[in-house]
Amino acid sequence: MQMVSNLLKAVLLMWVFTAASWAEVNDTASFNAALLGKNNSDKTQAIEWLVGTQSTDQAKTLLSAWLEGDLYYYGDRKSEHYQTFYVVENPKTDSVALAAWSDSTLAIENSRDFKKVRVNNRLRGEIRAELASIGINSERQSERYNAVSTLLGTTDDDLLAALSKRLTIENDSDVTEMIELALAIDAAKDSALDEPSRIAAIETVADYKLPIVAQTLNQVANDVEENSPVYEAANKGIATYQQYQSLYTGIETAFFGLSLGSVLVLAGIGLAITFGVMGVINMAHGELIMIGAYTTYVMQLLLPNHVGVALILSIPMAFIVSGLVGVAIERSVIRHLYGRPLETLLATFGISLILQQAVRSIFSPLNRSVSTPEWMSGALQINPMLSLTYNRLYIVLFCFLVFVGLLMVLKKTPLGLQVRAVSQNRAMARAMGIRSERVDAMTFGLGSGVAGIAGVALSQLTNVGPNMGQAYIIDSFMVVVFGGVGNLWGTLVAGLSLGLFNKVLEPWTGAVLAKILVLVFIILFIQKRPRGLFPQRGRAAEG
Repeated sequence: MQMVSNLLKAVLLMWVFTAASWAEVNDTASFNAALLGKNNSDKTQAIEWLVGTQSTDQAKTLLSAWLEGDLYYYGDRKSEHYQTFYVVENPKTDSVALAAWSDSTLAIENSRDFKKVRVNNRLRGEIRAELASIGINSERQSERYNAVSTLLGTTDDDLLAALSKRLTIENDSDVTEMIELALAIDAAKDSALDEPSRIAAIETVADYKLPIVAQTLNQVANDVEENSPVYEAANKGIATYQQYQSLYTGIETAFFGLSLGSVLVLAGIGLAITFGVMGVINMAHGELIMIGAYTTYVMQLLLPNHVGVALILSIPMAFIVSGLVGVAIERSVIRHLYGRPLETLLATFGISLILQQAVRSIFSPLNRSVSTPEWMSGALQINPMLSLTYNRLYIVLFCFLVFVGLLMVLKKTPLGLQVRAVSQNRAMARAMGIRSERVDAMTFGLGSGVAGIAGVALSQLTNVGPNMGQAYIIDSFMVVVFGGVGNLWGTLVAGLSLGLFNKVLEPWTGAVLAKILVLVFIILFIQKRPRGLFPQRGRAAEG
């Protein structure tokens, strides 16, 4: 009898425990209890109740917070808020938590009172699926598109049925394409389908440029017999995808080459003016670029809440500051050294060291970071395989604007006419009444100002520091010599060509060896064409 009694008690306790674990979630209290418990089935039921009975916004708020680890409950048993749910990104003392089921807030007096609602990988999958299911029926096109994108590759029959239903009423072409791709991926992997249907689905999938396309087609190719029609269709799709990938990788490499070339053009175009007109080997050119970059930094210190405006104002300010420094260098040192290139080299090298030390004394030796405006952040997404970063895109456009502006100054202004006259034949220009000393100072100031503008552009690509100019002085001379001393078109072509050449070589040789190969190429080229791509015309070029 005692054994039977014990057995009945055990069965009764098991029934009570099972009944408790199968407790129906039908209100917020039972929902909270399910989330605080350890039974995953109860939590799954709680998710279904939340999505099925509560508003879309409420369900999204709670599920998103739970998924991202931002859902907490109050753990102090003595408080009236015990086991109340709150949404808070990171509970900190003296911050505020938002109640999950109302708009009320709670001041956090002790962060230890808040306990995180745990979530495991299985529940994460269920939450993501429910959020995606909510998203595909959203009124906002962007939310529907993002929700469908997260479902690419899903094998859940309910979600696929929801996608099929949504396809019949969807009126946005982009969302429709995404739904068709999701359904085609499922069909391509479905071994129960007939071969013509799977092949049609594979051909649909192969037309897209998303990473999941390669994953799907490789999976299909591995799951079917070789030489079967489905296998051949999958391999053909993989080949098409790889062709797209190679094409867009090449375009991206060319874009990076153009952006690097634009930097080289900006760095070298000012040197092309001073070196070409005056024959001065200016080793302080890199420091003039550095001064332009520090001018940008100072402008952002003066306008901390208007980063974009500060950057735009930095362009004329950098031109003025670097230009004035250039005029001061020419009037104080260089004008005494014309015709003595080696002494000019040594003198400007000393000036570069003085400028570096001056910057260290004023701004400290530490690098300074210049903020990037919002309109220069992010990337232009052409397609899933190709994106162009805005900062580099703006650098390319800025380079061409500076080039066109400088060309107009030299072609359409009296200063430009005098500069060209002095560069072609200094003695004849003097005989015609041109004050070559004034032209030299203005020319050096113009070249230095353009170097300052280059510094503004470079501040958006790298940290600003006392040594930043040294990284570009050698490149600037390479561009000028390769393009032809004193020729702006030669500087443009040379800078862009060297940038492209460098970026094409980097994937095979690495960055350092690519630069060495570029230098070797220039040395060999100069052996054949000592005057560069576009040699300067005029009697000065002949002398």
